[in-house]
Amino acid sequence: MNPSTSLTGRPQRTYEAIFRHPIAHSVAWRDILVLLGHLGQVAQETNGNLRITRHGQTLVLPPPHAKEITEPSELLELRHFLERSEKSPPEVPVNESRWLVVIDHQEARIFHSELPGSAPGRILSHAPDRYFRHAPHSKDFSRGREKPDPNSFFAPVAQALSDAGKILIFGCGTGAGSEMEQFIAWLKQHHPDLAGRIIGSLIVDQHHLTEAQLLAKAREFYAHDHSAAGAQS
Repeated sequence: MNPSTSLTGRPQRTYEAIFRHPIAHSVAWRDILVLLGHLGQVAQETNGNLRITRHGQTLVLPPPHAKEITEPSELLELRHFLERSEKSPPEVPVNESRWLVVIDHQEARIFHSELPGSAPGRILSHAPDRYFRHAPHSKDFSRGREKPDPNSFFAPVAQALSDAGKILIFGCGTGAGSEMEQFIAWLKQHHPDLAGRIIGSLIVDQHHLTEAQLLAKAREFYAHDHSAAGAQS
């Protein structure tokens, strides 16, 4: 099986190892992460799990306990994920798709749809060094808590939104204390095309709302987006 994304070198060899018959005895965990990073988006969840998203398909992997994956069942799980995510499913045209971003200083949750049951991808502001860098000497300290460096946090979020149509953003706080407002300002400077897809931003009590309640608020907003298109609340 050949991936749609061109691979060379070690990622190509790792891909071939996953699809080898008979199945490989072991594949290095580091090589698998490199491969998945080439083919999709990798984000670490708050519980340490890794969420891999590719062409609308999602795979959640627990934190590795060894340097290599040796269990055939785990390699088969990776193989099946790569198979089912090889081609993008039929999608809503990009200018009609409706996304939701829920962001604070700890993480960004990105819903590819506001429909019930949608599961978010997560991008942490403070992830291990191999994902993002910190800014310990900037003035981004608040209440004794280190704030994320804008480029290291916001850039992966912007990348995850590259296929978004309409974008609705939920956040809390205002002004300098609002990651939502900082993110929108950052987008206007660095990705004006994405900023132009934002149809609204709402202050919500996100820490006391379930994901189902957040999605319900998004659907309510989108139901009236014809009167709010191009404006932000």
